[in-house]
Amino acid sequence: MSGRRSRQSSEGGTSRISDDQIIQLVSKLQQLLPEIRNRRSNKASASKVLQETCNYIRNLHKEVDDLSDRLSQLLSTVDADSPEAAIVRSLII
Repeated sequence: MSGRRSRQSSEGGTSRISDDQIIQLVSKLQQLLPEIRNRRSNKASASKVLQETCNYIRNLHKEVDDLSDRLSQLLSTVDADSPEAAIVRSLII
């Protein structure tokens, strides 16, 4: 199991992540996830936290893509020199 927890450092050597560090990182992830954070029970396995993290990131990517599509549609309906287009451009730059 410790082999899975080692990673290559920039010098080519190996640095290990301790069990305590993994527990802290999983706990930080858990605090960031609305799905787990809003539960009454604050207990979740590390694998559940990692699964929920992946799902949450996938959902965020989908939301960004959807918003990007909506923005493209909005920009295609307004005159490029209009004040509305300038406002939209100022929001995305």
